[in-house]
Amino acid sequence: MSRTLRLALVQHACTASPADNLEQTLDGARQAAAGGAELVLTQELFSSRYFCQSEDPASFDLAQSIPGSHTRALGAVAAELGVVVVASLFERRGAGVYHNTAVVLERDGHLAGRYRKMHVPDDPGYHEKYYFTPGDLGFRPIDTSVGRLGVLVCWDQWYPEAARLMALTGAELLLYPTAIGWERRDASEEQARQRDAWRTVQRAHAIANVLPLATCNRTGFEPHPSAAGEGIDFWGGSFVCGPQGEILAEAPNREPAVLLADVDLSRAEELRRIWPFLRDRRIDAYEGLLEHYLD
Repeated sequence: MSRTLRLALVQHACTASPADNLEQTLDGARQAAAGGAELVLTQELFSSRYFCQSEDPASFDLAQSIPGSHTRALGAVAAELGVVVVASLFERRGAGVYHNTAVVLERDGHLAGRYRKMHVPDDPGYHEKYYFTPGDLGFRPIDTSVGRLGVLVCWDQWYPEAARLMALTGAELLLYPTAIGWERRDASEEQARQRDAWRTVQRAHAIANVLPLATCNRTGFEPHPSAAGEGIDFWGGSFVCGPQGEILAEAPNREPAVLLADVDLSRAEELRRIWPFLRDRRIDAYEGLLEHYLD
């Protein structure tokens, strides 16, 4: 039988004010609920500008304990609206130990679970290894009243192993809070290739695992914190796709949006009977996947 879930992605530009950014997200959640959403997904690190463009010890002041004021605010709006909220936060676990963490708030506002980002990048403009300890919770879905959620974060979306492990442990939906964009000096052709690669790899995860998928990306230009760099032009383009990679809804590139989409969580059962990718896996021959490289 069909089991349809209406979900919403809240995409927006970020200001220098965490309070303003939080309010934008809470307003987006209210718009989503008014549109019938049962699940709301935020973009990565929604409450601040993307501070990882530079390495600055002062930026650790943005982190919060979980639970903390942001989880309390998100839990309150989840209970107010009767929706599940999946939100990306900068977690202060203890002195000197910080994570890039996604939290899941249930309809009654309680913390249903969390996922700590496992793949942490260190690239020009994305100095996340300076800030974030790699996750230690593994790839485990979080059970909620709307389904079993496979929550991952941004850089995780380039790794088929992460999506696969979520699928193998029973995830019904893959969710990716994201912060990705261009350098303005990149040629338009290169920008198009980057965005197309980002969309394609995630649609491939949906197809290979026969699961619907949603990714919520921030939008807008954010200057380099010290003016030493070019800044990042976040390309937005949040989208939802079905278990055959079909695009169900897509947000614009350069403006805020509350994107609504209906996904049928029951289709995986039907499709896996005719596309039995999980059945035909050769688990006896995959030992090489545990190596960084095979010479």
